[in-house]
Amino acid sequence: MNDLMSLGIHRLWKDHFVRSLNPGSNARGTDDIQGWKILDVAGGTGDIAFRILDHATTINHDTKTSVTVSDINPEMLAEGRKRSLETSYSGTERLKFLEANAEKLSMVESNSIDLYTVAFGIRNFTDKQRALHEAYRILKPGGVFACLEFSKVNNALLNGIYKRWSFGAIPLIGQLVAADRGSYQYLVESIEKFPSQTEFKSMIELAGFMVPGQGWEDLTGGIAAIHKGIKPLS
Repeated sequence: MNDLMSLGIHRLWKDHFVRSLNPGSNARGTDDIQGWKILDVAGGTGDIAFRILDHATTINHDTKTSVTVSDINPEMLAEGRKRSLETSYSGTERLKFLEANAEKLSMVESNSIDLYTVAFGIRNFTDKQRALHEAYRILKPGGVFACLEFSKVNNALLNGIYKRWSFGAIPLIGQLVAADRGSYQYLVESIEKFPSQTEFKSMIELAGFMVPGQGWEDLTGGIAAIHKGIKPLS
């Protein structure tokens, strides 16, 4: 579905998202470095987690940073575990999977996570504000909340084209290719209902985060955006 909504560009967005976070950037490869403790929420298939671990390992020579992939859907987690078998991280302490609701992460200790990531998932949360408060709770002071999500196109011409593609073509493709018009219609509508960049920035601030700069980075004219928030040190 992400392929249809992004015309295949979502892979480039994910690569850029992880590079912008530069996971493991404080590590020096010595034994006394613990690495980052990362929670990837709604990340069942492992797309972001594998990228994070690859970046930390190959770019920053960090073999200690670890990622816990959290998802409410056990089938997605099963797919992630299956895909992880093709990586060097399977069966190691660097990669774990957790079935959990992002709005109630009671099994995750407060002030225990260095980086919280969520990519193309938060728009499906029932209570987005509650999930943001949970992210704030579990992050360490100085920890980072980072979200990649479909957003609001900032160019009138591009927006018109994208809306026609989204509401006209995608549900029809879902019906013809997957015999599932309803799921594809929901996808389009969930993106349309998601808060604007400015609105979502305000929600992140309401949860207690400091927001750097304007608070987001538009990708491909705002079809998607990266949002970040930092938990204050005190």
